[in-house]
Amino acid sequence: MNEKFYALPQEKQDRILNAGFRVFAKNSYKKSPMLEIANEADISKSLLFFYFKNKKELYLFLMKKAEEITMQHLVNSGCYQESDIFEMMYKGLLAKAELMKKYPDMSNFALKAYYEDDEEVKDELQNIIAPYRSINTNTAIPELDPKEYKEGLDLELMYQDMYLASEGYIYRMQHQGDVDVDKVVSDYRRIIDFWKKLYKR
Repeated sequence: MNEKFYALPQEKQDRILNAGFRVFAKNSYKKSPMLEIANEADISKSLLFFYFKNKKELYLFLMKKAEEITMQHLVNSGCYQESDIFEMMYKGLLAKAELMKKYPDMSNFALKAYYEDDEEVKDELQNIIAPYRSINTNTAIPELDPKEYKEGLDLELMYQDMYLASEGYIYRMQHQGDVDVDKVVSDYRRIIDFWKKLYKR
């Protein structure tokens, strides 16, 4: 599928991906013209249609690609092999920071697509999203030894609190305009170290 697109050099693939992420993140599906995406990617509209037969195909491809790229970066970061929950979260953040540098509009695109209700793409979007709606965020938590944490802590609740705070922090930073990714990483390292002092014995 999309052999013509994958035959392109990586730099050109990324330009098209970033153009699609940016335009669809700014507008609804219906109000995102292919011409604007082509202009953002610095290619002709006809060439964009050479790689993707229509807007729907491009849109669904971008959603699947965002899922694939995110999972690939998280796996490569080693966060799922980490036994320390704090370092697991930090490595996950490093992976997301790398994504912000390479694909700055991908996260906003995925969030907007999650709530897209245009009839042309709604059903197929739900098929892509459905597996993630059923995932419990606790499935990736390393086994926690209560002896390492302060007495009386609800460890599951501790993780949920840190997870939601992390997601909220990243969301806020992404919506403040141009993201200083290095500052995000530095700030998050301080937050992680604070949590360690707060929760560990």
